[in-house]
Amino acid sequence: MKKIKFLIYFVIVSVLPLNSCQDDFLDKPALGVLDEAVLANREGLNGLLIGAYSQLNGSPAALWFASPSNFLFGSIAGGDAHKGADGGSEIPMDAIMRMTVDPTNGYINAAWNYYYEGVTRANSVLRVAEQVDDIPDEELANIIGQARFIRGHFYSYLKKMFDNIPWIDEHTTDFHQPNTVDTWPMIEADFRYAMEHLNETQPDVGRANRWAAAAYLAKTYLYQEKFQEAKEIFDQVISSGVTSNGLTYGLLPRFQHNFDAAMQNNEESVFAVQMVAQDGTNDILNANVGDMLNFPYGGPFSCCGIFQPSQDLVNSYRTNAANGLPYIHDYNQHEVKHDMGLSSSQPFEPDAGPLDPRLDWTVGRRGIPYLDWGNHPGNDWIRDQNYAGPYAPIKNVYRQETQDQYASFYSWAPGTAINLLIIRFSDVLLMAAEAEANLGNPESGGSICEPGQEQGGQSRWICQEIHQ
Repeated sequence: MKKIKFLIYFVIVSVLPLNSCQDDFLDKPALGVLDEAVLANREGLNGLLIGAYSQLNGSPAALWFASPSNFLFGSIAGGDAHKGADGGSEIPMDAIMRMTVDPTNGYINAAWNYYYEGVTRANSVLRVAEQVDDIPDEELANIIGQARFIRGHFYSYLKKMFDNIPWIDEHTTDFHQPNTVDTWPMIEADFRYAMEHLNETQPDVGRANRWAAAAYLAKTYLYQEKFQEAKEIFDQVISSGVTSNGLTYGLLPRFQHNFDAAMQNNEESVFAVQMVAQDGTNDILNANVGDMLNFPYGGPFSCCGIFQPSQDLVNSYRTNAANGLPYIHDYNQHEVKHDMGLSSSQPFEPDAGPLDPRLDWTVGRRGIPYLDWGNHPGNDWIRDQNYAGPYAPIKNVYRQETQDQYASFYSWAPGTAINLLIIRFSDVLLMAAEAEANLGNPESGGSICEPGQEQGGQSRWICQEIHQ
């Protein structure tokens, strides 16, 4: 028997070199990959769709490299926050913060891979949807609309971050595509289809609905300075929009409830990435791990002081005592008092001047209640004041009273069940005001818009966030 086996192995080994250069030998399907045809039914297609939604919260390979909050390429690169901790931690973030980044920066590649993975998952849904024959047309259109919404979301991030990007869709077979084609029209088409085919409400609150797609479409127009098109869609969203669970859009009476896991999926949530903690799976990846580094350093939190709001952001919350409105052009000339250079044992009195009350639900600062954890102590919760300033983040932080419900703990950093809001209704109002102002209708934006510098011969406007 052993001799027979030996002969068989010998023949196989002998034949391999003869066939190794032939295409039919090399052209084999990947092992362990499920054929898409097996998924061409209601259950399989919905499974693929859920997989596409799951990419909204990143992946184990991305984590904070490409958080759905976009804190690194948004707030830190934009000046709302500093890369905190100290100079020896997460060094590639420094280059992004200082605008000295180059293609060797690993965070750039991680973001690219993360966003295109989202595109790939959405494309898988759309490709398999063409093979499904056991789903009614209206239900199938709703699934396709969700997949195109998700694809539009990821392409929107790619376009804003990289500008020149290749367009890969469900029919692409040659992935060596040029990046010379403007992708905004295709992104528009995805959101337009979603707006026209998605249900007004959905069975699961985390699914995109018609009005979320409409808001995203209008936002896409706004980025292209198509102000009239944006205004028309924003008007519809403001007058008729509802959440996926059927709540009429509106502003919450309390600003802080937007960032409280016990109060989420409310009337201000246009589209949110759903987070969950303590769900019995022991899987922290279901929580908001993209922001797991962004907690105060020290105190009751285990990590890591990376994200620290800037003085520039804090100063923008200073209000004029005469009318209660923010300063627009010269807010940095009305600096908010801080405890820079002071230890937590040294006396300090917080700023006594007029401030927008939303400041202290956005920024942790010394001497002010920090959720229900007591007053922020200042330097004891800051890793290195001299490196990144005296402030701490707060929006992504869980509350002490409910941490057993809404916080999950990795070996060295926490995740939370606080949803990540991609679009809030207050964002819609602000963007609508931006469109109105640029159409020459500043009165429609109330007192939140003022003329700014002209660009390209066009009068530009600066719009502050809607006051609640």
